[in-house]
Amino acid sequence: MEEKIPHVVIVGAGFGGVAAIKALAGTNVKITLVDRTNYHLFQPLLYQLSTSVLSTDDISFPVRAMFRKRKNIDLFMAQATDIDGKNKILHTNHGEIAYDYLIVSAGATTNYFGLESVEKYSYGMKTIQETLHIRNHVLHMFERANKQLDSEDVRRQMLTFICVGGGPTGVEEAGALAELVAVQKLDYPHLNFDEVSIKLIEATDTVLPMMPEKLRNYTLKVLRKKGVEVMLNTAVADCSEDGLTLKDGTFIPSKTVIWAAGVKANPVVATLGTKCDRSGRIIVTKTLQVPGYPEIFAIGDNACFLHNDRPLPTVAPVACQEAHAAVDNIRKLLSGQKTLKEFVYKDHGSMATIGRCEAVVSWGYLRIGGFLAWCIWMFLHLLRLEGIHADITVGIKWMWNFISGTRLGRIITNIKFEDIND
Repeated sequence: MEEKIPHVVIVGAGFGGVAAIKALAGTNVKITLVDRTNYHLFQPLLYQLSTSVLSTDDISFPVRAMFRKRKNIDLFMAQATDIDGKNKILHTNHGEIAYDYLIVSAGATTNYFGLESVEKYSYGMKTIQETLHIRNHVLHMFERANKQLDSEDVRRQMLTFICVGGGPTGVEEAGALAELVAVQKLDYPHLNFDEVSIKLIEATDTVLPMMPEKLRNYTLKVLRKKGVEVMLNTAVADCSEDGLTLKDGTFIPSKTVIWAAGVKANPVVATLGTKCDRSGRIIVTKTLQVPGYPEIFAIGDNACFLHNDRPLPTVAPVACQEAHAAVDNIRKLLSGQKTLKEFVYKDHGSMATIGRCEAVVSWGYLRIGGFLAWCIWMFLHLLRLEGIHADITVGIKWMWNFISGTRLGRIITNIKFEDIND
């Protein structure tokens, strides 16, 4: 009788899912990776796609190419819709998948905090499609403003770019937009760039809350030097196609509101019916298992794991560490062990880039900002990219951008023939 090989299903080809597959190397299991795309996306660099520094293939890598030498791994390209924990079945929009062990690493979506108008009129930045939409839209705004020769108000509205959220995504996007504007000046001699405005709006009293105060202040200084208007203690009340309304009643005319104010877990995790936090993440046990379902592990953006009485942040290092811990415990279960290892997070610090030659790094005793921090940020991000192609092309593009400031990705790709005169 042929031996039954355990089936491990992994939902999501993000950092956690890919790390889990790599950690399962050498284990006698069948692995099915379920994702609605056929690539692994390096989300921390989406802001560089939106501001014309990088291209889609620079920050994404085909999943099948990643594991082509591993015959026990298959990609099931589908959207996970429901988890039947009782019967050990994952439901997707392309059928059912039975599993012996399940790792839920389905990623996150944008959190609009119940503001329907914001969800309708602002721009999220969690996927390649959303990010390309931002890039095309921003470039369109310059082209359209260049035609509005008789209306300063209309030009100012088109050339006002708002980033909401003072975390790494918002800070990096605002800084990159400021540098994109500097490049655009060379191409639009008839535009008055004093009419361009970049605003970073944050509801709390600081940006980059995970950073030491010294680096937070440094970040504010650099952003303002780049021309970004940083608005702290400023909450959003409403959004329309014509602009953003703040809670104090102030209306900011703008055609571009980029929402980077929060994330929430993929809704598939809620179908298990277990307790979740306010961001929709499953409150897991110390072994990263879902309460009531010992064969299901939740990691990354889908897991709420308390560390020093606070949930771990939704960042790549957390997801990768949790992936290795989950796989270790699956191995223990496969070998018949009942005592599993509790997950212990090792904090490797945090970093964010504010633009060319400017970044902040908080890494143990190392707390620096500026050019050296930027070099560290570049080196570590290159290490984490998938594939030698990405390492080479991204490295070359960053170096060329450092030397010349040029952004060759300023290509509008969503033009239809009938819209050519828009």
